[in-house]
Amino acid sequence: VQLQASGGGLVQAGGSLRLSCAASTNIFSFNALGWYRQAPGKQRDLVARITSADKIIYSDSVKGRFAISRDNAKATVYLQMSSLKPEDTAVYYCAAEVPAGRPIWGQGTLVTVSS
Repeated sequence: VQLQASGGGLVQAGGSLRLSCAASTNIFSFNALGWYRQAPGKQRDLVARITSADKIIYSDSVKGRFAISRDNAKATVYLQMSSLKPEDTAVYYCAAEVPAGRPIWGQGTLVTVSS
């Protein structure tokens, strides 16, 4: 199984971006899909997560600004990011939680928010 993240780029503060993460297989079997981010010199942190039952959680820092969604038919999970701030600058990774196994990680996509 492979995850391909895309959609990153350079955006001004206050702008929007939509990240996509396409799986090479159907996503029905995943327990959950999530977006994480890692800023330079910092640890990788959870941004948003959606379970197979569509239960969603967000980190406090993105609540009200980001939205995670999934399209099972396209085997894709999205992260709609709005009202972006410079502190949102990071490499964003998608991850799939699989039953009885280690999470599967995508390759990351860089988001840079200029002030």
